[in-house]
Amino acid sequence: MTAVLHPAPPQRPAPTAHRAEPSPSWFRTRRTGLALTILLAATAVLYLWNLTASGYANTFYAAAAQAGSQNWKAWFFGSLDTSNFITVDKPPASLWVMGLSGRIFGFSSASLLVPQALMGVGSVALVYAAVKRVATPAAGLVAGAVLAATPAAALMFKFDNPDALLVLLMTLAGYFVIRAMCTAVGRRAAMWVALAGVALGFAFLTKMLQGLMVLPAFGAAYLTAGQVRLRTRLFHLVIGAASVVISAGWWVLAVWLWPADSRPYIGGSTNNSVMDLVLGYNGLGRLFGNTGGGMSGGSSGMAGGSAGSSFGGSAGLDRLFGSEMGIQISWLIPAALIALVFGLLARGRAPRTDLLRASLILWGGWFLVTGLIFSYMSGTIHPYYTVALAPAVAGMIGVGGYALWLVRARWIGRCGLATMMLAAGIWSWVLLHRNAEWLPMLKWILLAGTVVGAILVLVGAKGRFRKLAVAGLIIGSLAGITGSASYAIATAATAHGGSIPTAGPTGAVSDSGMGGGGGMGGDQGQGDDEALPNSDDASRNPMASGPGTTSGPGTSSGSESTSELTAMLVNAGTTWSAATNGSQSAATYELASDTAVMAIGGWSSDPAPTLDQFIEYVADGEVHYYIASGQGGSPKDGQGGDSTSNAIEEWVEANFTSTTVGNSTIYDLSGYVG
Repeated sequence: MTAVLHPAPPQRPAPTAHRAEPSPSWFRTRRTGLALTILLAATAVLYLWNLTASGYANTFYAAAAQAGSQNWKAWFFGSLDTSNFITVDKPPASLWVMGLSGRIFGFSSASLLVPQALMGVGSVALVYAAVKRVATPAAGLVAGAVLAATPAAALMFKFDNPDALLVLLMTLAGYFVIRAMCTAVGRRAAMWVALAGVALGFAFLTKMLQGLMVLPAFGAAYLTAGQVRLRTRLFHLVIGAASVVISAGWWVLAVWLWPADSRPYIGGSTNNSVMDLVLGYNGLGRLFGNTGGGMSGGSSGMAGGSAGSSFGGSAGLDRLFGSEMGIQISWLIPAALIALVFGLLARGRAPRTDLLRASLILWGGWFLVTGLIFSYMSGTIHPYYTVALAPAVAGMIGVGGYALWLVRARWIGRCGLATMMLAAGIWSWVLLHRNAEWLPMLKWILLAGTVVGAILVLVGAKGRFRKLAVAGLIIGSLAGITGSASYAIATAATAHGGSIPTAGPTGAVSDSGMGGGGGMGGDQGQGDDEALPNSDDASRNPMASGPGTTSGPGTSSGSESTSELTAMLVNAGTTWSAATNGSQSAATYELASDTAVMAIGGWSSDPAPTLDQFIEYVADGEVHYYIASGQGGSPKDGQGGDSTSNAIEEWVEANFTSTTVGNSTIYDLSGYVG
């Protein structure tokens, strides 16, 4: 008797993680694609509409992007000027994008700002893709809409600060980590982790340590839910860490190896090194209040922790909800935190590799770590920094909301969804009430909508009332997001300039001197992007006196560029057409004249150049004019200015004769023989 043995059919492994089943419906797939197209198109319209009304926005970064569009060395180092005297106080990755855009399309407001807007569209698409991969397309659309409708996002994706690229890269890294957690093949998972490390490395080259604040959350999520065995997951994290070091360290190493006398001074550092910038001005100084650079003396007393943090409100758990930061980011934070807690509870008995829970760990950890640092840091912090939280808030709402919808037949699901809606409605009412004269009825309509949605979700879980739950979800979600969206639209519709732009309509920020719907026209010589010199050239800097800007003591006539002064700089014919105190003033003159201007003291009273070096530059005929009184460095008039720039100004006054051009005091340095 012969027995014929057939191999047993392969058994389907037990599900180890929740994954949304692909829809077999061609129509449903096309409908999802159409919905995504509408979301991305609406985001593009929101961020691109009337974009050039902001002119060059932040002239500090605009001047550096202009320099990079004309000179490859300036592009590589992030120099403020084409003659490579000093860099900006950040690493250059965001300037690489804007500089390349200017080189390809010609430097203009559009070539400067369109890449920023496209980064916003890309960030929305990545959040959608990340949430869709662990949930459903509908959940991804909700998450993408939350990010697009965040006021801080509508502000920074229409501005030329580094934060737009920072958010894109961190979101890209988060997407790669989720792809790694979805992958059971070890090599492919390692590839995705390595790509996440590369993205975070370039985030470091965008805004240094802020780009790495998501690392704990990403590592915890993969270590918890990666599908390969523990030893392999640990090895993958080592690969990811190495990728971060390599992708961030190559530029740091290149700067270190480059002879210091043939490259620009590293702005913001005390000793012309990138590592001093990493650990000081852009590192521990942000956390503990010692800003590094030359700011220890504190121009205008603004260098200390309390002064720097005053732009974002007092330190504490309520900082993100205060008058300065609340309207930028906090609209949906209560709902997102509820989604995080209830979502984790709803997935409590799921397998270790459950993707919904892992995604909540990723987005929730991102928010908690970054949010706590923002809440308690004593160094310089501005409200627009909170845009770094927007993808995390969007992810928590999309994933947590979906996790609760799956268990809507249970009380935890219904109560979680209803509480999310009520939290969004109540907090939107509070934020809108702070600016009570703007659309006064809107807060009541939104509150009523979230209450109705919550009730319908609570009563419509089973039987013949199931359609009520769907209706309640739609009504409550729309009402919950509309408050944030209204401020995002108001933000996008307003031109912004200066160095501390704020979101929302005029009057939205009531307890600071910044105002809503614009930026500060100038401030008292503080570090880290706090001053904007005015410019008479409205086509280049229309925000000199535009909506939402204010004039501060730092906005002096000495930093204006009249047509007569501009003509002098254009015809100077020297390596630097002029020298002036501070990067922001130098940036204004550079944009007006398209010439290199030496920024004495850089942004933060940097010790560059020394008096002897400046005298040598003048004796060699490399600087034609000296323009008295500047911004972004240290002024002379008893405001805590640094001794180097004071000594240079005193030397110029003692050896040259001043003339007045417009409202500026000018010294002709040509012909000096020592």
